[in-house]
Amino acid sequence: MSAILAASLAGAAGFLALVGAAIFLIVLFLRHRRRASDSSESSSSSPAQPELQGARCMTLEELSSATRNFSNVNLIGHGMFGEVYKGLLQDGTIVAIKKRHSPPSHEFIHEVNYLSSIRHRNLVNLLGYCQENGMQMLVYEYVPNGSVSTHLHGSSHAPGVKLEFKQRLSIAHGAAKGLNHLHSLTPPTVHMNFKTANVLVDEDLIPKVADAGIRALLDRLGGVGPSSRTSYDPFLDPRMRESINFSIQSDVYSFGVFLVELLSGKRALSDQNIIRWVQNFQQSSDISAIADNRMASAYTSEGMREFLRLTSWCVNPTSEHRPSMNLVEAEINRIREQEMRMTTIMPESTPTVTLGSQLFTTSG
Repeated sequence: MSAILAASLAGAAGFLALVGAAIFLIVLFLRHRRRASDSSESSSSSPAQPELQGARCMTLEELSSATRNFSNVNLIGHGMFGEVYKGLLQDGTIVAIKKRHSPPSHEFIHEVNYLSSIRHRNLVNLLGYCQENGMQMLVYEYVPNGSVSTHLHGSSHAPGVKLEFKQRLSIAHGAAKGLNHLHSLTPPTVHMNFKTANVLVDEDLIPKVADAGIRALLDRLGGVGPSSRTSYDPFLDPRMRESINFSIQSDVYSFGVFLVELLSGKRALSDQNIIRWVQNFQQSSDISAIADNRMASAYTSEGMREFLRLTSWCVNPTSEHRPSMNLVEAEINRIREQEMRMTTIMPESTPTVTLGSQLFTTSG
């Protein structure tokens, strides 16, 4: 009898052990499924990484149609790369097409794909290219409001427009952001042709830097454009007149000349004394001698002097003494924000400037 009881107890114990093992395995299986589910949900909820895409290869037929067979009506300018046409693609995209005569080149496609990968709000984006019938073409986004040069100096069709100091600071800040982005790449991309005419603005006066990398592209292809820079170009770093060796420091000098034109409203090519005036700027200098009179007095003396000090730093004849574009961008933003705080417009349209604890009011 005792043997039967012992056998029954042993059988029960074995059954319980088997059940326990089964439960353990089921728990492990369920945990594994939940972890796999959590991992799947996590990966599906994370944003997909965009794939880098090169510039779109376009056909000559497509671009001819977009420009009405490159009609003179659509010709909007000439640049270092060649003629510039406004075009309308079949999908409704308005573009700017730069065209030059040149044999086909794999180096051209390689460089274009690299340049098209550089994207920033304050850079004109390169969208596509074409190599056919002995021609090379670059297709850019179209920036509708023209260049800062046209706004400052006017054109054969219209005079210049009035830009307030704060608007000029905003344009300078956006352009600095675009150029600084180029310099922040690894390796840095040197613009090599920065000038007021290559800073375009949209309907909201948001600036976009154009022609980034075009000079380097042409140098690698063994040819320069019809409007290549000369030793008489006021935007050219003075050291470049001795040896053609573009650098981020030479870009900073060019940006400084852009600031000189932006501040004075004058062409540096027509009046090169304005660059020397800024280079010799002192705290006691008469700012009315350089400030564009179209701004009237809608600025603070402190903001104007700080902007002039920064501009003078950029056009320092010694490249090693110039600031980086990162610092230039930060300084312009600081001056702009300070100017916004210190200058207000009262409801009765009375310009009011607050400096420290003093309040200066002029009749409107």
